Amino acid sequence: MKSSVTPVAPRRRLRELLAQSSPLVAPGAYDALSALLVEQAGFDAVYMTGFGTTAGLLGRPDVGLLTGSEMADNARRIVAATGLPVIADGDTGYGNALNVHRTVQVYEQAGVAAIQLEDQVTPKRCGHMAGKQIVPVAEMVGKIRAAVDARRDPDFLVIARTDAVAVDGVDSAVERARSFAEAGADLLFVEAPTSETDIEQVARELAGVAPLVFNWAEGGKTPPLTLDRMAELGFSLVLYPIGTLLAATAGMRMLLETLRKDGTPQAALPGLPGFDEFTELVGLPEVREMEHRYR
Repeated sequence: MKSSVTPVAPRRRLRELLAQSSPLVAPGAYDALSALLVEQAGFDAVYMTGFGTTAGLLGRPDVGLLTGSEMADNARRIVAATGLPVIADGDTGYGNALNVHRTVQVYEQAGVAAIQLEDQVTPKRCGHMAGKQIVPVAEMVGKIRAAVDARRDPDFLVIARTDAVAVDGVDSAVERARSFAEAGADLLFVEAPTSETDIEQVARELAGVAPLVFNWAEGGKTPPLTLDRMAELGFSLVLYPIGTLLAATAGMRMLLETLRKDGTPQAALPGLPGFDEFTELVGLPEVREMEHRYR
C-alpha cells in the first residue's frame, strides 16, 4: 500500500531531485504494480508511460487510442500505489488549449507531480514510430501557456516535448523548444534525435534555457548513451519508458510457453517470485496488521 505522503510532497521532492547535479532516473511504469516495483527497487521517481499504458489497458500500439480520462485514471492508480513523484505522459493534452487546461487540472487532482505534453497532431503516435505530424508552433505555445495557467500547485511541473526532429530536423526542434520555454514550460524534451551529434546539438543549444529530458527509449531511434555521458551533456531527467513492459512481456511469454509445452508451469517456477514473496511485496503484512488493529 502507498505511504502516508501527501500528493504535494512528491512534487516538491521532484523539484529538489531535478536540481541535483546528477540526472534523475525515472523508470517507466504502465500500471500500479510496475510502479510499486520501481519504488521497491530504490528509484526516486517513476514515469507513467503512454506506450505501456496503451499496451497494458488495450493490448494495442501507442497511436492515440486512449482518452485523457483513461490516462488520468491510470495515473491516479499509480500515484495511489507509490509515494514516489509520478511523471505522467499527457500526450497532446487530448485536444486544443482548452482541453490541455482541463487535462492539467485532472492530472494534478490525480496527484501527478509532472505532466509531459507534446506538439504532435491528434491522434498522436509513439515518438519513435514513423509518420509523425506536428502542430504549428503558435498552437503548441498556446497549449503550454494554458497548462501553466491551469496548475493550482506551483510545484506541479510542465514538461514540453517536441517531435519536430523527425519532421523538420534538429534546428527546428531546438527553436520550438526555446519557444516552449518562453511560454513557461519547466522542462524541455526533444524527442528521438537519431545520432549522438544531434543529441550534443540539443544539449549545447538548450543549455541554460530549461532543464532537459533524455528519453532512453529501449530499442528506439535514439542512441543508447551511458548515464555518465548524459550527465556530461547536462540532461536533468532520464526516462527509461518501456523496459518494465518489455521485461514483463518476456517473463509471461516464458511462463506460457512452458505451460503449453509441459501442461503445468512447474519448470518455470524457479525463476519466478514465490507466492509468499509476492503477497509480501504487494503489502499483505500491512493489510494483516490493519485487520488486527481494527478488529
